[in-house]
Amino acid sequence: KAIFDNNLTYLTNDNFSSQFNADWANKLLICIDEVLFNKEELTERIKYLSTTDYNKMEAKGKDKREVEFFGKFILCSNNEDNFIKIDSDETRFWVHKIPGLKTEETQFLERLKAEIPAFLFYLQHRKLKTDHKTRMWFTPEQIRTNALNNLMRNNRNRVEKELASVLLSAMETFDMEEVHLCPMDVLQILNNTRVRTDLTQLRQILKKDWKLKNQDNSRTYQKMVMWQNGLAPIPGKGRYYTIEKSFLLNHFEDFENDETMQE
Repeated sequence: KAIFDNNLTYLTNDNFSSQFNADWANKLLICIDEVLFNKEELTERIKYLSTTDYNKMEAKGKDKREVEFFGKFILCSNNEDNFIKIDSDETRFWVHKIPGLKTEETQFLERLKAEIPAFLFYLQHRKLKTDHKTRMWFTPEQIRTNALNNLMRNNRNRVEKELASVLLSAMETFDMEEVHLCPMDVLQILNNTRVRTDLTQLRQILKKDWKLKNQDNSRTYQKMVMWQNGLAPIPGKGRYYTIEKSFLLNHFEDFENDETMQE
């Protein structure tokens, strides 16, 4: 605020959720403190505003009007695991975990303000180290951070986590590096747990979220079936998906940590 003055504004969750946006629609920086967006429509709103050049501005008691939009969002939250809902292939968010101060600094704000002239001088004379390669400037690989990976992992739904857990357990039991299964196999397995799902959601997890491709033709395979005493492979036939153990360990780090502890 000390640098950007009236070109920056602070919002709360309620302010951003409101339909009235005249107080921030023409700002350069929009900072939202203590973010907790638990609705997907708020995420979609952020994504849209991150790439659009125009937006509808609306004030209470007045008609909407289209205005140029050049705002950039800064979201701050102490809830690093799930402050916003995002997909595993999201490319619009650059997430950083900022370390806390080791000792209390009562004059910290004043010290920051004293650094403003030097900071602005640095910005004006620095050389850019990255090229403009995407509409968000940076490539997905450049903005992939541990904090972003953590946020993506914790956004996985319960069905996805339960499926990964069950499959990894079966792979450990039968010393397998991969399993073959069809959506109906998965449904039969999860119906024997406390998790409830359907074929539509399972197909979305396998194809969209996990980006797997099933066989072009129906083939024989060893499918996993849930019995009273646990999972066991039996002969089956279908257009199965192949899920590798390494894939599950890479995408579900908590399970990898559990396996390491067991070893």
